Amino acid sequence: MLPAIVIEKPPRLIRAIRLLPVDATPDEAAILADELSGITAMVAEKFTNDRTAEGIGRALLLTVGGISLGLEHLIQTEEEGDLDALDILIGEGAEHAFQAGFRLIRELAALPEDSLVSEYDLDPIYAQRRLKELFVDICTADPGETWSGYERYLGQVRQRQEVQAVVKAAEWLRKHHYEGAVVDPDLNAEGVIAMAVIFAAEGGARITARTGQREFERFVKAVRKHNPDFEAGWAELMARVPPAHQPVIAARIATYRASCTVLQLIGTTATMKQLFAEMENYAGSELDPEYP
Repeated sequence: MLPAIVIEKPPRLIRAIRLLPVDATPDEAAILADELSGITAMVAEKFTNDRTAEGIGRALLLTVGGISLGLEHLIQTEEEGDLDALDILIGEGAEHAFQAGFRLIRELAALPEDSLVSEYDLDPIYAQRRLKELFVDICTADPGETWSGYERYLGQVRQRQEVQAVVKAAEWLRKHHYEGAVVDPDLNAEGVIAMAVIFAAEGGARITARTGQREFERFVKAVRKHNPDFEAGWAELMARVPPAHQPVIAARIATYRASCTVLQLIGTTATMKQLFAEMENYAGSELDPEYP
């Protein structure tokens, strides 16, 4: 059995530094070394501990990762990536690359991590702690080991952008709630969208983004009495939704068309209590129980 082939992929900064003896002058190498020392000292002061060897050691790993993240973002082509990275380090400076990398982390931290948003997420102290945790998670890079920080960064960007699309769609639905905009710092984005899609099955193009038990009972009775065309109701909802939010709403409609237990049971002899319990599974905190 042949051994697995392991492709070494150290941080981009380290790969660029390896080219110094051939592609940079001694003065350029000395300037870069001074820059790296200064950045490491700054990182230790702000993020680890500049008074202990352990703190400075961890700061060095973050410096390597932070600069490497910035270089990955700035280089033009992978074919000449290491040489491009060295050109950036010599021409623009390591500080330029580090700031580019940290800016990516800051922008990533500003994106929602999940579709449950609370007032706590807006707290500046919590936001700063979240930024630090993300910086440490992605940018800790051992110079002698393979580093996948840039790939993990890209993966998190995609995942958080998907979550942001859900949150933005839910915020739009709240803004256009039939009784007036819903103003609440706490948001269960998936719950809002689920409620809007389920209630849209009744037809009439009315957007429901927050409801209680009485309105839910009215909805159930209306659907049981009039047996509306769910597809027509969803088409009316989609006609009101702006193009930017349509992919999210369309995806949820497809999901609930196939598996929403509220809509599956509404035409049966299921009790109102059973249906309300099912609705709570979808809407969560966006559904207000009004009865004892």
